[in-house]
Amino acid sequence: DETKLKTVAKEFGIQVDNKPVLQIAKELALKILAEFGQQEGELTFTKTRPPEKQKKIWREHKIMPRGIDREIVEAMARTHMGCDNDYKNLLFHTMKVALADGWGGSMVATELCDILFSSPKAVRSQVNLGVLKENMVNIVVHGHVPLLSEMIVEAAKDKELLELAKKLGAEGINVAGICCTANEILMRKGVPVAGNMLQQELAIATGVVDAMIVDIQCIMPGLKEISKCYHTKLISTHPKGKFVGMEYIEFKEEEAYDIAKEIVKKGVENFVNRKKELIKIPKETKDLIAGFTTEYIHYMLGGKYRSTYRPLNDAIRDGRIRGVAGLVGCNNPKLLSGQSHVILAKELIKKDVLVVETGCAAIECAKSGLLTPEASFEYAGKGLREVCEAVGIPPVLHLGACVDNSRILTACCEIVKEGGVGNSLDELPIAGAALEWYSEKAIAIGWYFVASGALVVFGTPFPVSGSKNVLKFCTEEVEKITGGRWVFEPDPIKAANIMIEHINKKREQLKLKPMMYV
Repeated sequence: DETKLKTVAKEFGIQVDNKPVLQIAKELALKILAEFGQQEGELTFTKTRPPEKQKKIWREHKIMPRGIDREIVEAMARTHMGCDNDYKNLLFHTMKVALADGWGGSMVATELCDILFSSPKAVRSQVNLGVLKENMVNIVVHGHVPLLSEMIVEAAKDKELLELAKKLGAEGINVAGICCTANEILMRKGVPVAGNMLQQELAIATGVVDAMIVDIQCIMPGLKEISKCYHTKLISTHPKGKFVGMEYIEFKEEEAYDIAKEIVKKGVENFVNRKKELIKIPKETKDLIAGFTTEYIHYMLGGKYRSTYRPLNDAIRDGRIRGVAGLVGCNNPKLLSGQSHVILAKELIKKDVLVVETGCAAIECAKSGLLTPEASFEYAGKGLREVCEAVGIPPVLHLGACVDNSRILTACCEIVKEGGVGNSLDELPIAGAALEWYSEKAIAIGWYFVASGALVVFGTPFPVSGSKNVLKFCTEEVEKITGGRWVFEPDPIKAANIMIEHINKKREQLKLKPMMYV
């Protein structure tokens, strides 16, 4: 996306006029790499993107990150035996590290993926295990690295490999995704999603996954054990994520396409080793629309020449839309194995709250049919339904993988810029939730939203409930500092009521019009 490349480059102070695209890209890459190792100053995105009030709070309380790696290294030093034991001091630095993630590393990753692979646009696809095909070679990508999955998708179109597949009895090569790799190639390529992270073993149990290619994060070591019962070839590809018993083919960017072809070929050749008596593919699939981003919402609401957030702000101000909720995160068998997201989303959209989602939460709601425009007629309140019908969007918008939670931050910044519903992030009628979190990064994500002024609901507490002081700081005292706070509530209906009550409180403080429909 050359347009986005130039936009981001300008934020980093790079001159773009009359300069070759690759030269701009090189200069931007070097500037970004420097921010990872930066020791003093502030990150570019923390200076250019948040509202002034947030920047003032971060500077005043000394939680404005100086660099990305710098804050992580300091956190490790502070938590060494015999060092920092003031819980407030530690929690302030926790927010500093989290802000370096949300407004630093995570936001950088989202922007660079858009630049490299193109910015997503609305795209139709399907979800659930029924997307796997008995008559085709099935290549499943699983993990979080879009560089690999993008190349796998391209390699699956290779004429030589397609001819080999047909020679071996298959009608073609079908690529599907699991977890956030699925979301990456869904958003940009419309590649179908086989399932969320809890379905990785179930995908193998269909008996038709000829190769599962994994990289890092959310990959269960037990995959190797279940694969022994089937024919699936498991291939790990990342030096930071090796698994005992899996074949390892290191993915190198310099040889990306050739390595992707080598990996896909192994899956194609494995097609003939299927155990027909073990093949059982569930028929369930659901249609979905994904591909929503901060920029695409501009286009969606105003078109090419009048791109604007004004219709969204007007709908919030006038009482058609109550507010916006971000539902993100994992699926957790300790709770409802994904259904918490669905119940919560249905309750919110019923009360005219527009829902935006990322990660496995988005996949779960897609499996329940919430990511289609038609869902607004069945589940949404009258005000939200009118907006969805007018614009042609689902009541639940898919914004991408877990790394793309930064899109929620930038979309909120655009709402503030448009005006009329708050002058800072902590004033907006918004709330967030990750009811079924289990990954450590979910804590970082939650903290950078709390530090940015949002209410965040987790289904279960991260390890803070053993200290009354720490728990009180997280759930009460931090709100007086950043405007955001934590809530821990496993029941999705109760969580929805907490979020709606918070949104209503923000509406009252802003003196917005009453809701149109009760």
